[in-house]
Amino acid sequence: MATYKAPLRDMRFVLYELHDGAALSRLPGLEDMTSDLLDPVLEEAAKVCEDVLFPLNRPGDEEGCHFENGVVRVPRGFAEAYRLFREGGWTGIACDPEFGGQGLPKAVNSLVEEMICATNLSFGMYPGLSHGAYLALHAHGSDALKQRYLPPLVDGTWSGTMCLTEPHCGTDLGLCRTKAVPRPDGSYAITGTKIFISAGEHDLTENIIHLVLARLPDAPKGTSGISLFLVPKFLPGADGRPGSRNGVACGSIEHKMGIKASATCVMNFDEATGWLVGEPHKGMRAMFTMMNEERLAVGIQGLGLAEASYQGAVAYARDRVQGRSLGGVKAPDKAADPIIVHPDVRRMLLTMRASVEGCRAIGAWVAHAIDVQTHSPDPQARRDAEDFVALMTPIVKALFTDLAFEATNLGVQVMGGHGYIREHGMEQYIRDSRIAQIYEGTNGIQALDLVGRKLPAHAGRSLRQFFHPVGAFIAAHAEDDALGPFVRPLGKAFVRLQQATGQIARIGMARPEEAGAAATDYLRLFGLVAMAYQWARMVQVAQARLGSGGDDAFYRAKIATARFFMDKMLPQTGALFSIIMAGGAPLMDFPEDAF
Repeated sequence: MATYKAPLRDMRFVLYELHDGAALSRLPGLEDMTSDLLDPVLEEAAKVCEDVLFPLNRPGDEEGCHFENGVVRVPRGFAEAYRLFREGGWTGIACDPEFGGQGLPKAVNSLVEEMICATNLSFGMYPGLSHGAYLALHAHGSDALKQRYLPPLVDGTWSGTMCLTEPHCGTDLGLCRTKAVPRPDGSYAITGTKIFISAGEHDLTENIIHLVLARLPDAPKGTSGISLFLVPKFLPGADGRPGSRNGVACGSIEHKMGIKASATCVMNFDEATGWLVGEPHKGMRAMFTMMNEERLAVGIQGLGLAEASYQGAVAYARDRVQGRSLGGVKAPDKAADPIIVHPDVRRMLLTMRASVEGCRAIGAWVAHAIDVQTHSPDPQARRDAEDFVALMTPIVKALFTDLAFEATNLGVQVMGGHGYIREHGMEQYIRDSRIAQIYEGTNGIQALDLVGRKLPAHAGRSLRQFFHPVGAFIAAHAEDDALGPFVRPLGKAFVRLQQATGQIARIGMARPEEAGAAATDYLRLFGLVAMAYQWARMVQVAQARLGSGGDDAFYRAKIATARFFMDKMLPQTGALFSIIMAGGAPLMDFPEDAF
């Protein structure tokens, strides 16, 4: 029973009420970004996603992509949908107006991305990868490359990819073997094979721009010797239009568990012509502009899928009748009561709901910080926002996608045997969500990034952007009669996070394996505390709005969901703290030959 209606009311809540969307219009370059402009954008995005993308989701999954003689064709209906998507300007809503974009804030673009991912993740991969390529090129490309390649990327007539992984190396990109040989005309001959390349080949756009990591002949070993190159499928002619075919071709496509309508390709580069992006041997810095954006985007993928699964599960639970309520008959006119009356069904639905709305609040918080980082005239404000986004990126990627996999599994569980059957559309969400825990750096890698890089960075400076506002909020409201019941559980969990952070900081440098053993549990602990902080703030807003006119049911539901989170989900932090403090010996002392 797959169903979807864009959660616009909750999106407006986090955009305007929780995170002060009006502040966006006070940033240079975003002066026109008021609700009068942004609300119609969200409403139109909802129509496109509900009416165009959602109906293609299951058929696209069943048909998949077609590969023949080096050509990839997307499922039926995708090309027409992409044309409508591109003509509507959706490929460039968050891009620089200098290159044809609309310049909308990240805070709005992330909500649009959520709707796209909820309705058709496979489709969303194509413009999603293009936007990542746009960001890397916009930040690090030469003026000549930007003038030639950004306008068609922004208007969607061309698309982009990210080519990192090779058959022998994934996370450890220092093992990259793809070669880049300089040519007299300033271009480079790129030779090598890349795998797992999303949208590497397809028939949606007239050209595909590959951003490829490769090594120059004089490159030092490791990641410090990797450079980034722009390699188009077709070399642009003098008129800027696609001309002769470049030496890059798709060797095969993968047959996957999920996102089957997204072409995942093996790409072969045979002395393909490319151009250096950024400085020699500094490719990782340029690529991480794209990687960090994609990690945040993958978190939003998880959020979208969890929302879609929640909506499908609720619709089924309201309609399906089985058994009678333990508290007495609720539907005497029916042979049985709807299963939504049963405690365990409510546990599952509320777990999904609390996860989705909590993640949406965190995602909007980070997106707002990106807008400050990009547009604020205050250098200190930009630096603080940059520190916060860097700290939260691995948490958004890992927490959102872990919770999404849990939520999509719960969605199937609510529907029982009907959820397991393909025709009802719910099992697809599980399969599609599973990859989000893997690509753009597995969630274990995100946890290592958090404890190994983000915590010690700048002598712990990034942590202040989280710890200080949370601590101040708790101190200000713990004794508040109305808010205290929500703030005090947050305070207890926050103390656990502080103590766990101190423990990891003490042992991390001297005994890295101890920090590594704690990393995954620490990231979940951090994420739950961040979510608890957002839930407490949402209650604060909702309590203040009650009785102000017409939307009391929404605010009461928000407060009730917060109560469930605080009482039934946040206590996990106690167990996580105990696991972290138990140390790494139970993992590392186990004899390797006993596995």
